Amino acid sequence: MAGNDDEHYDDRPIVNPRSPKQALMPDRLPPPPSRRARHPIVIIGNAIFTILLLLSVVVGGALYYGSQKFGAPGPLDRERAVNIPPRTGLRDMAELLRKEGVIENPTLFVVGAVLMGATDKLKAGEYIFEKGASMSDVLETIIEGKSIQHTVTIPEGLTTQQIIQRLNDAEVLSGPIQKIPPEGSLLPETYRVTRGTTREQLLQRMAAAHKRLVEEIWARRAPDLPISNINEFITLASIVEKETAVASERTRVAAVFYNRLQKKMRLQSDPTIIYGLVGGKGSLGRSLTRADVEQATPYNTYSIIGLPPGPIANPGRASLEAVANPSRTKELYFVADGTGGHVFAETYEQHLKNVARWRDFQKDKQDNAPQPAAAPQTPPQPQSPTFQGDPKKKDEKSAPHKKKDEKAEKKNGKKKSDAKAE
Repeated sequence: MAGNDDEHYDDRPIVNPRSPKQALMPDRLPPPPSRRARHPIVIIGNAIFTILLLLSVVVGGALYYGSQKFGAPGPLDRERAVNIPPRTGLRDMAELLRKEGVIENPTLFVVGAVLMGATDKLKAGEYIFEKGASMSDVLETIIEGKSIQHTVTIPEGLTTQQIIQRLNDAEVLSGPIQKIPPEGSLLPETYRVTRGTTREQLLQRMAAAHKRLVEEIWARRAPDLPISNINEFITLASIVEKETAVASERTRVAAVFYNRLQKKMRLQSDPTIIYGLVGGKGSLGRSLTRADVEQATPYNTYSIIGLPPGPIANPGRASLEAVANPSRTKELYFVADGTGGHVFAETYEQHLKNVARWRDFQKDKQDNAPQPAAAPQTPPQPQSPTFQGDPKKKDEKSAPHKKKDEKAEKKNGKKKSDAKAE
């Protein structure tokens, strides 16, 4: 046994005590493992902590990678316009952008929008995306909602039916027109719209703009005008609009009509004849004939005294301003001068001379033309002072149709009216 004990002690490590006291002290053994450390809950907790730590590292890396990709230049090789329809969901929006070549990864775009809290801020519309736009740039553009602005231009002097036709032809607008507004209730102007704006919305804007402008100009009209209400004001402005396209002479044209109203003379405006014949269509498609002038309609100012019952077109700002504050003249007549404008006269005798010069101009133009043109119109009859319109206006017919009508009138022994108007 003693031998065994010796072998046991021989197996122990040799300790070199640093002092005699330390040599007398027994060796200290390491403490046994803690029961708490071996508890299953502690082991599970450590495992969960380790997993969470790994997940945080993975998620952090993924977020870093995703943010780098989200802000990296996109695939667009040139500027592109993309229309995002109303009520398009986020996923559908991302897929649309992918199909249009704006982004490559729709899933990353969706995740980025969600993480940025942008899901309720995205706006439908037509957007321009720059070359190489990142997903971050694309998302910011859609959040800002700065859609492409298109223009819809409505020229002065169109009838309401003609305006409706223009709106129906505008591809950037959407939806049907439920009800045609009254004649003379829309403001001709250039309007900025986004793609998808409804035609009804634009009509409402035009009507509201017209109402504001008319009330503003009517409020500062000259105090002695021979008209009594806004309807007459708009009606006369529409006649002035159709009679001349020269801005500088609108106030004089308005003065001529006011002077004739005060003298109880018929206005004798050719555009009113045309409107009475074709209504809102606007264009007669040929020259006026004597039969047209003599055909009585509620709008024919050759047969009625005073103003027609309502506007014959939609006048613009310049014509409304001219009618509100006309020139102070005694002129009662005007006739085309061959340059797009008119010459004015106070007496009928002077007016006849002006008409004669107009006829000479037409004759010279006909003689110098490479092909025959229509014969000049007959001078006005003394008992019926008339206006001579501008042959360059849009309601004038083309030369081939004039020749055809001229032959027919010669055959039937008819004469054309000297009233030539828009």
